[in-house]
Amino acid sequence: MFNNTFKDKKIIVTGNTGFKGSWLAAWLHEMGAKVTGISKDIPTQPSLFGELELEKKIDHHFANICDLEKMKDIFIRTEPDFVFHLAAQPIVSASYSDPIETFQTNTLGTANILEALRQLRKPCHAVMITSDKCYDNVEWIWGYREQDVLGGKDPYSASKGAAELVIKSYFHSFFNKPDSPIRLVSVRAGNVIGGGDWALNRIVPDCMRAWSLHEKVRIRNPQSTRPWQHVLEPLSGYLRAAQVLSEKANIHGEPFNFGPNADQNHTVLELLKAVSGHWHFRSHEEPFAIEANSAFHEAGLLKLNCDKALFYLKWKPALDFSQTAEFTGSWYDHYYNGYHKNIFQYTIAQIETYSELAAKKGIEWTK
Repeated sequence: MFNNTFKDKKIIVTGNTGFKGSWLAAWLHEMGAKVTGISKDIPTQPSLFGELELEKKIDHHFANICDLEKMKDIFIRTEPDFVFHLAAQPIVSASYSDPIETFQTNTLGTANILEALRQLRKPCHAVMITSDKCYDNVEWIWGYREQDVLGGKDPYSASKGAAELVIKSYFHSFFNKPDSPIRLVSVRAGNVIGGGDWALNRIVPDCMRAWSLHEKVRIRNPQSTRPWQHVLEPLSGYLRAAQVLSEKANIHGEPFNFGPNADQNHTVLELLKAVSGHWHFRSHEEPFAIEANSAFHEAGLLKLNCDKALFYLKWKPALDFSQTAEFTGSWYDHYYNGYHKNIFQYTIAQIETYSELAAKKGIEWTK
């Protein structure tokens, strides 16, 4: 898998206590990597980081990426071979409540990670994770390509677009030099679902919290359409990008999109019905209730064109919509309905099943 690229390698994962970061840290740990995590806190209760007991499996540092000197110190002491930068303020609604913290974390925090990388004097390959929301969403039906205009109407989207500009600046100013040991890519994905997400104001976590209490879930926009993808899909893309970056020079400085196939566009209501099919309800009442729309702006359909990742990385998604819903619903059912003592093993089993499905499709990273 990934040509054993990560075995015995020193790898920094920022944001490792978050949803995606915890999945990534667990996957890297299982591949034999020496993982160092950096996060300012544990963002939710419960948390996937806690439930997987990752603090016992990796070298974790509680530190804020806005603290430049601390980042430099950790990077210099760790001497990483790879860096995956996921640390962020990830919630659109929270960006309205505290836009300054959102810009500080997502934009200036990214600059701090790049500056910490600049202190290294050994080869290091960095995957800078932003978001599909970095694009200026003009509400068209086509998938956004990596060269499309960056921007964002809400503070979260704007902070991610700004982060991409910071990454581009550091690449051209410092890392695109013959004597630079740093190689990097930026990667963009969104509408990620899967087990272990307990963030506020996200549709799947909201469902699972309500259903675990035998309550109806309140949904604002049941007909909103999104290109849903399981968390392992973009993570496999991030890992594949890091692998190719370490093997070839031709993708250094490039951005890449990771998203599902076009037929993954489904409404919120369709998603909930699919996920609920893998949850053991104790009653036969309708598990959904529709309420008034939210007050803050949420973008319409935004999907990504992933042809570049297919061409340069030989990456493509492995799951269809029904499998995405099954992986997600069954993980939470396993956790809440009496099986959570073995949740780490179950999580690793999902990674193994996902890898097997990808191998059957002949996807390059499985080799």
